[in-house]
Order: sequence, then structure tokens, then C-alpha cells
Amino acid sequence: MLVLGRSQVESLLDMDALIDALAPAMADLSAGRASVPDRVAAQVPSHDGFLAAMPGFLPSAGVLMTKLVSLFPHNDGARLPTHQAVIVAFDPDTGEPVAVLDGTAITAARTGACSALSARLLAREDATVLAVLGTGVQARSHARAICRVRPIRQIRVAGRDPAKAAALAEELSGVLEAEVQAVSGYAEALDGADVAAATTHAVEPVIRRPWLTPGVHITSVGYNPAGREVDDATVVEALMCVESRRAVLAPFPAGSNDLLAPIRDGLITAEHVHAELGELIVGDKPGRTAPDQITLYKSVGVAVQDAAATALVVASARERSIGEEITLR
Repeated sequence: MLVLGRSQVESLLDMDALIDALAPAMADLSAGRASVPDRVAAQVPSHDGFLAAMPGFLPSAGVLMTKLVSLFPHNDGARLPTHQAVIVAFDPDTGEPVAVLDGTAITAARTGACSALSARLLAREDATVLAVLGTGVQARSHARAICRVRPIRQIRVAGRDPAKAAALAEELSGVLEAEVQAVSGYAEALDGADVAAATTHAVEPVIRRPWLTPGVHITSVGYNPAGREVDDATVVEALMCVESRRAVLAPFPAGSNDLLAPIRDGLITAEHVHAELGELIVGDKPGRTAPDQITLYKSVGVAVQDAAATALVVASARERSIGEEITLR
């Protein structure tokens, strides 16, 4: 069995290839060709944490895998990430385990890559200003990924901690061609932004309708069982797109309060979800229809994303003879 650590996974995973690979994976999910049961989780109430299992079979990529991912929001994020994961891949013909690899790096990369895919499908072609809300792993991943699909020239970073926002802005300035600056708050970051990437553990919404510029595309990946990232007014007005209707509307630990709360309060119905990304990719549903339309991609994470990334990493590792082979039997 092949074993790959985090630094090896990071070196093997190409962001451009991952964004491209996610398109057929999402199309397979929407068409019912992939098998992705609802996420399940064991809760650790004393730390507000949980351990979730995310199995998936993606036939087009020849991947049968499961991810075990923990979310412990009180970790400091720098020394110890809030999200940590391991992925085990199995031979889809025999069920034999064939690889185990770090899933923390894959979770970070595939989440940002699928948000970038949503921007490729829904953001205006001339989008140049990106607002990044949050200062953690996903903020970094989103900034790097979205710059690959739109001509971003300016990035504004906002977070709860001004020092962390400043540090992230300085870090991104060294690796991206765009002008990057830390700003004082979420409203300032969003003022005039063409794309907004919400990557927080917010209790109260960091995306609020009065702060938004017409035509913005929003990606929201943050998850907090006790809160939400996007306010009701934005959800009601926006063209709503998701990875999977079933996943986003499912109860904890799979679904999203950003949709479940306004449905519960009678502001929208489940039919308010306009499209899954896979439906946009194959042309079953239209995307943006006007330059001033607000579009919103709400992500909860689905296993086909991890499967697509796992396929790329394992194939590249075998091609380049990277990783350690061990025997379990």
C-alpha cells in the first residue's frame, strides 16, 4: 500500500489540473454516476468538534475512497489546523486498500479548487477584485485558486484578527501577481468586489446584502453548526448554486445553515436552489444571465472532490515513484 505524507501530497497536487478534474467529477455527481452517501459524524461536545466519514466512488476516475476528517474549531490553525484528515483509497475492482494519504492538504486544495470552478462558471469574465474573508488555510487556498480562473488584479483580506489579515496579505503578495492588502473589516473588503470568498467559522453572517456590489459572485465554504456565513437577504436574492442539493439540504453534519435556516423560516423553499455545478457544466441549467446578477455558490464539501484529487495525487506519485510502499498483511 502506498503511503503519502502532507508535503508529498502538496508537491504532487497541481491546482490547474485539479480545477479541470473537478468539472467531470461534479457532472458525474449530478448525473447519478458517482456513489456518495451522506456524511456521518461522531461528535466531541467537550471541544465543539467532530470526526466525519466521507466515502465515495467515482467510476470515471477509477477511485473508491473514504476520507476521515475532523473539525476542531478551537485549534489555533497555525500549529494545529482546525480541519485534519486522512484518505484511504481502495481498488475499485477488488476492494483492496491501495493507498493512504494525508487528507488535510487535499481538503484545503479541493475546496478552493471547486470554488474556483464555480467562479469559472458564474463570475463575470472581467472580474478583477477579490475579497477574501477569513485568514486560515481556506483563505490561502481560495486566493490562489480563484486567481487562476479570473484576471484578479486586487485582493482584499479581512478577518477577525487584523494581525493575521496583515500577515496573510503579505504572504499572498509574495506568491501572487495581484495587489494584496489587508482591510479593516468585511464590509470594506466587499465594497466593489467582483468575487467574494467566505472562508470563516462565523456565527453571524460575514456576507450581508447591503455590503455587496451588483454582479458579485460569492463562494461560501465556511461551516459552523451554530451559525452561518451568508445573510437571508443575499440568499433570497442570489442565483443559488451548490455541489449537491441532497448534501446541502441534509441535516447535520452534511447540510448548510445558510439554506436550512431561511427554508425553516419560510423565506425560501428547497426549489430556490437553481443548479448544481454539474448541471451548469453539462448545460442542463443556465448560469449567469445578467452582468449585475448576484450569484452564490454554497459549498458543504462532497466526497467526489476528494476522489478526483486522490486520483491525481496517486497517479502522479506512482509515475514519479514518490511515497513509501508498506504491506498490511
